[in-house]
Amino acid sequence: MNRIRIADVTIKESCNSREAALSFKEKMEVAKQLDLLMIDVIEMPKVTEQTENLLVKSLCPVIKNSVLSVEVGLDQAEVDRAAAALANAKKPRICISVPTSPVQMEYLCGMKPKKILELVPAIVSYAKTKCEDVEFYCKDATRSEKEFLCNIILCAVKAGANIVDLEDTAGIMLPEEFDSLIDGIRAVLKEEGQNADLSVTCSDNLNMATANAVTCIRSGAVEVKTSLIGKAAPRLEAIVNMVTERGDSLEMEIAQKRPEVEKTLRKLFWMEGSKSGGTFALEHDESKKELDLDLDENADISKVIRVIKKLGYDLSDDDNAKVYKEFKRVSEKKKVGSKEMEAIIATASLQVPPTYQLVNFVINSGNIITPTAQVTLEKDGNQLKGLSSGDGPIAAAFLAVEMVVGVHYELDDFQIQSVTEGSEAVGNALVKLRYNGKLYSGNGISTDIIGASIRAYLNAINKIVYDSRNE
Repeated sequence: MNRIRIADVTIKESCNSREAALSFKEKMEVAKQLDLLMIDVIEMPKVTEQTENLLVKSLCPVIKNSVLSVEVGLDQAEVDRAAAALANAKKPRICISVPTSPVQMEYLCGMKPKKILELVPAIVSYAKTKCEDVEFYCKDATRSEKEFLCNIILCAVKAGANIVDLEDTAGIMLPEEFDSLIDGIRAVLKEEGQNADLSVTCSDNLNMATANAVTCIRSGAVEVKTSLIGKAAPRLEAIVNMVTERGDSLEMEIAQKRPEVEKTLRKLFWMEGSKSGGTFALEHDESKKELDLDLDENADISKVIRVIKKLGYDLSDDDNAKVYKEFKRVSEKKKVGSKEMEAIIATASLQVPPTYQLVNFVINSGNIITPTAQVTLEKDGNQLKGLSSGDGPIAAAFLAVEMVVGVHYELDDFQIQSVTEGSEAVGNALVKLRYNGKLYSGNGISTDIIGASIRAYLNAINKIVYDSRNE
């Protein structure tokens, strides 16, 4: 199975689009959400302006999972500014952007091909002294003369570029043409004994970006540029949907899961306000509240496992079997939708010996005071207390638990459902936590919704602790 990397250009593209321009705060939020999605690379514009410089410096301590890539041109001063801005980044990259088609070389750079060919090795070598990860980005590669394109790529790779991106700026390429281009470049690199990862930026002007990206991956590209806005690259959700549905048959996988991407887009939806066309809207019908699981009581285990993966879970064979058994039991009595399936997964999968058990809790809440929670947990025979305040009683209780555990976990989802009716109804709480890129769900039942929520939270934490110990 080939692991395909995703490089997102949303923030960089927003600087070139009046309709989809983002504020400083919005760019920060987009970058944080992309990092939580485990996007491999987050691309930033040139730091020629103080605002962009401040943006990159502000993101360096925040971005933990993704490579932070800054674009530069054929200018050592730009390389110096990028390197300085990236000084505190966990995973820095310098992206050297060079036009390679005759029209763009003349009108964007005012240089002849020979001059650009002379400058590229020097600038790549210089960037390599500032940053180990250097990308050579061929702008308008698909309208470049093939011999010149191969020569300039070869020069860049020999000088130290470890990844080369080919951009279809005009958006005129067909899949078979992209296939021929990738094959030709790989052949030249192999003939010269050089090696570099290939990346592609497929414009969606002809609505063929996803098809072109798939072709490029099958031809040997290992990184694909995506965006949440515009048509400069395929939409992130389109690539994720394609891999979710056909990844197994195409022998490719990515780190991102469809439910996580959809949830992130919903978080960003508030930004679209005045932005034409719904900048961060999902491509498919947003009115659908649940995933279409296409499950009935006759579904076999392979179909149920596909649904489990579609929901974002990566379970062991044993846990898949447990979930399937519980699904069969429930589906005989009622239709199973995404909410029911989430509850089944939380109840049936990865049931582990509890490291932490709830002893008691005390909640103080009202409309004129800040909610506080004191939670007592038991671990290894010892009682541990946590006290915290929060935006609400449940948030306070979760923070109090975190004080005892000593770790902050990302809350991916939280749901409460009534199991029985009446004033003393039993509530079922479902908590989904994300840790090290994996999703863990916990389930809790009580006549007290706060008690049910705390139990669900602890159930998920106990799974994380158990998994971490085994690893």
